[in-house]
Amino acid sequence: MPLRVSDYSWQQTKTAVFLSLPLKGVCVRDTDVFCTENYLKVNFPPFLFEAFLYAPIDDESSKAKIGNDAIVFTLYKKEAAMWETLSVTGDSSWFNLLAAHWQLSELRIEEEERNKIEHMKENERIKATKELEAWKEYQRKAEEQKKIQREEKLCQKEKQIREERKKLKYQSLTRNSASRNLAPKGRNSENIFTEKLKEDSIPAPRSVGSIKINFTPRVFPTALRESQVAEEEEWLHKQAEARRAMNTDIAELCDLKEEEKNPEWLKDKGNKLFATENYLAAINAYNLAIRLNNKMPLLYLNRAACHLKLKNLHKAIEDSSKALELLMPPVTDNANARMKAHVRRGTAFCQLELYVEGLQDYEAALKIDPSNKIVQIDAEKIRNVIQGTELKS
Repeated sequence: MPLRVSDYSWQQTKTAVFLSLPLKGVCVRDTDVFCTENYLKVNFPPFLFEAFLYAPIDDESSKAKIGNDAIVFTLYKKEAAMWETLSVTGDSSWFNLLAAHWQLSELRIEEEERNKIEHMKENERIKATKELEAWKEYQRKAEEQKKIQREEKLCQKEKQIREERKKLKYQSLTRNSASRNLAPKGRNSENIFTEKLKEDSIPAPRSVGSIKINFTPRVFPTALRESQVAEEEEWLHKQAEARRAMNTDIAELCDLKEEEKNPEWLKDKGNKLFATENYLAAINAYNLAIRLNNKMPLLYLNRAACHLKLKNLHKAIEDSSKALELLMPPVTDNANARMKAHVRRGTAFCQLELYVEGLQDYEAALKIDPSNKIVQIDAEKIRNVIQGTELKS
């Protein structure tokens, strides 16, 4: 049986009531809050707090905050007035009516769930019946097709047998007539008979027919792995375009030194300046490199790291997003760079207190490298911050 909480404190103004309940070492995730216009319940096993409020409140705009081993409610009154007590006592009939209303609501919800489940079962049964009937119809048609093919083959064989018998009968008649013709009638008559015999022995052309072939459908129980050849070719095409753009931009900046016309040299210089914590100079080097070649994702990625150090959070988000845009399509060669871009953009979002957007970027980084322990720990910290900031009633 739950233990009812009695050591709570509350204060009020004409428009709001402030109620504080001690959590007594209970985990925040185990806290369950239920609130209506006239009723408030907090369940944090093994403790229970419930109150039938003195007057109606606006349950949609009311709030609850959890922290420092306590939960604090801010309940906004529907009518501006001072309450004599926090909860109403003594009107047991009204309590019983409210409890009965809740019980009926729960029964109605359970009935709706049961009806929904029964409806789903009925739909599945109808679907299975239709599939079974379709399969039976397919089998019946296949059997009829096979029967027709067997009949056609039998007809062709019978026709061939009749032709063979006719041919043999004709040959036997020819031999008999030749043996009965004892008196020779001359050379010409013999030649004519021989030519006629040869002419009659030529077989007739074969009859025209059609052959029907049915193939057994192939079934692939498991999906094939998708090829990434197209994505890799698109990535290589982007790199070639970036190199052509670099050559064009270098020709326009003819006043620079020879080594300063190389974006790779400028990137290495920016990396060295970043290592010495000279972030502004590193940003200038990356800016010049981007001016020479604006298709290199690592330039934007490194400049985003400099902006993070200088707390230029919006610029860090912009550079990280640009780097992710240039790192498309996602292939194995750019996986590490995509993970860094998500982490840096997520860090900038979290420093701007946009924790939900930051968590999305950290989860995207974990999809690329699920074994990264540092990213796992940071993502768990962000989840704890999101869950512990505010709990709506």
